[in-house]
Amino acid sequence: MCFRMRSASCVIVAVNLLCVASATQNSASWLPVRPTEGMRLLVCRYDGSKLNEAIPFSNGKALTSQGSWICSVRKDGTNLAVTFRLVKGLATSTGVAVAFDFPHWSRRNYLLVPGAVYNGNRFPALPGGYMPPFPPSMFFNPNLPLTISDNPRLSPEPGKAGKIELLTGNASTPAMGFFAPAQKNGFILHAEQNTGFGNNGMFIEESAAQNQATLVVSAPGVREWAAQFGGFAESGDKGATWKAGDSVTLRFCISRFATDSIPGFLEKFMTERKSLTGPNRPRNLAPMSEISDLIVPRFSKRWTTQPAGSWYAPENDNNFQLGWVSGFMQTPMLALNDAVERDRICRQLDFVTSKLQGKSGFFYAGIMSGGELRSDRSYGSRKLVLTRKNSDTLLMYLKFFKILKAQGHGDVIKSTWRTAARGLADAFCRTWAKYGQFGHYLDPVTGEIAVFNTTGGAIAPAGLALASEFFHDPRYLRVATASAAMYFQRDVVGRGLTNGACGDISQDPDSETAFGFLESLMALYGVTGDPIWLTRARTEANLAATWVLSYDAFFPRESQIGRNQSRMAGAVFASAQNKHAAPGICTSSGDYLFKLYRATGAKQYAELIRDIQHAAVEATELPGHPTCGAGFGSSMERIQPTDAEGKGAIGNYIHTQNAWTELDTLLMATELPGVYVQTYHDTLFTFDHIKARVLGRHNGTVTLELTNPTNYEARVSIFAETAKAAKKPLDYVAYLSWPRVTVPAGKTVVVDSKAISAR
Repeated sequence: MCFRMRSASCVIVAVNLLCVASATQNSASWLPVRPTEGMRLLVCRYDGSKLNEAIPFSNGKALTSQGSWICSVRKDGTNLAVTFRLVKGLATSTGVAVAFDFPHWSRRNYLLVPGAVYNGNRFPALPGGYMPPFPPSMFFNPNLPLTISDNPRLSPEPGKAGKIELLTGNASTPAMGFFAPAQKNGFILHAEQNTGFGNNGMFIEESAAQNQATLVVSAPGVREWAAQFGGFAESGDKGATWKAGDSVTLRFCISRFATDSIPGFLEKFMTERKSLTGPNRPRNLAPMSEISDLIVPRFSKRWTTQPAGSWYAPENDNNFQLGWVSGFMQTPMLALNDAVERDRICRQLDFVTSKLQGKSGFFYAGIMSGGELRSDRSYGSRKLVLTRKNSDTLLMYLKFFKILKAQGHGDVIKSTWRTAARGLADAFCRTWAKYGQFGHYLDPVTGEIAVFNTTGGAIAPAGLALASEFFHDPRYLRVATASAAMYFQRDVVGRGLTNGACGDISQDPDSETAFGFLESLMALYGVTGDPIWLTRARTEANLAATWVLSYDAFFPRESQIGRNQSRMAGAVFASAQNKHAAPGICTSSGDYLFKLYRATGAKQYAELIRDIQHAAVEATELPGHPTCGAGFGSSMERIQPTDAEGKGAIGNYIHTQNAWTELDTLLMATELPGVYVQTYHDTLFTFDHIKARVLGRHNGTVTLELTNPTNYEARVSIFAETAKAAKKPLDYVAYLSWPRVTVPAGKTVVVDSKAISAR
């Protein structure tokens, strides 16, 4: 792909006008009249929120009925700045835009808007808004095409035009890009979030022949339709009023590169996701030990005994939902090594084992407090369950077993728990043998796949890999490796997305399968030591990173996030349907990102989980730091940079709480080291809300200076090892042996690794 543009280093330049847009010819379209590759600079007139005309600049000048304009272009390597100025007149309902035209387009191109659009969202869509009902044709249909909620998308049908309208707040990184397999190259356009007019617009429009496309960034962002949680509403966007002398500059970073695959495209995105916005600056609000001290009592109070059994309530009621949003996932409470909490975990294991396992070996979705079994979807009288929930359940059984054994309490592991876990692993093996996949929804009675063809079992290979170790059964590892290889080739390499983890969407691309599959890939590396899983894990981590807010986004100053001056880089977008970010990965510490960093030395993965952890703390209610209003240590699942819930929702928390976000933050406090350091090698990374530096290394001992800038005492976990030791996979429960160093609020301590290891 050759992208042509004439530029100069200053003043007004002549832009190669390869095509012309006019009010009389396709005025409501961003597409050019003549399909020639290049960049167009435009003055845009709007009729309300609808594009009325786009008038091109010629030789740096443009004349409209309301005034005269000039523009200038500055280019510095891959960076581009375009300045527009109204020199005469008064322009109303007006904006400016830069359009990048691609006349050799193909519907086979992989199109990405991170956090919003994957593979162009070019899939059949269901009406019905949030959590759309499934028609009967979706059930028990092995040939089911990937089917999403009603989201911005290009047409899945040949011969139809398509348009995607977004604001920069819809994207985890303000960027658009594509991989063209026919040309074996990629293009990524990074833009800034906003100007004085607010968030910029991001548009992708495709011709009816699907052989021509244009990518547009506009200021202000004016969409005709605003995407909601499934479906659309009139945007209410409007053009701006410009007075003579008013100007705005749009800045870009443009990458054109050779690649022969979606993994190559994702790797390029990962290296450049902060290229225009620059490094974010996470704040140190409260050490993770303080966050843990606030959340543990909250979970202790969530313990409930109901007619159906005893459990940690995963929702804001006394019903039980298995997996996904914290049900049966309280490993940090067991890691406390507290007799009371251990007894509760064991009673919860008894309850889940005795009440929720179906005849097939798969488990039901949950249970009501009175004892009625729950379903995630229904087909007639059949209660169906998300495959993802059974994947979580298998992994949790094995994690609970590992913690108990490491704490010296292996004798309390009951034969009934072992039998249930093994029965679940066997059910996954039977399903794989019959279908060659794990499906999206399952029937826990018959074991049949009820809905097919997603990555819903993304975490199952991790559970099977651990089961192969615990039960000394190689069958489980064979199915784990085969299923993980299938998911990687079909979904990551073939589609550039993963999907099927969330119970409140259709089959939309989502972050939870992206991170869940990374869990499996690192588990397979841990069990086998085979470096192929590390290679695949890097690709999957790159895909997962597309869901994570990569920069300290601007929120309205009057919003709660704005008033807190929170830095929200690290917030995790949920799915293409649920257009918001969350404080954490649902539901995981993301320790596999740390393991990937440790195994490869690739710092971007440590930075990714550090950002996620810090965003979670930003969303946590603390003294002088109000968020969801549900008490210190509370949090809730929506960090809202989009107007999918209305323009007034941007930057404001809903005054409620979510058990899963609190558990997720507690998982990060438990399973991630506060400081990671290598004793001989120049490697140091700080995850906790403190500052650390190496004062010296001598004979395998490293001396650290730890400074606590917060208002709370910090008990910082230190993981020190040699570079040679880092080549060995890290066990799931290694964190139980990490020593902790106490650093008083506002103080500095000096400690050496030998001394803390001897404690």
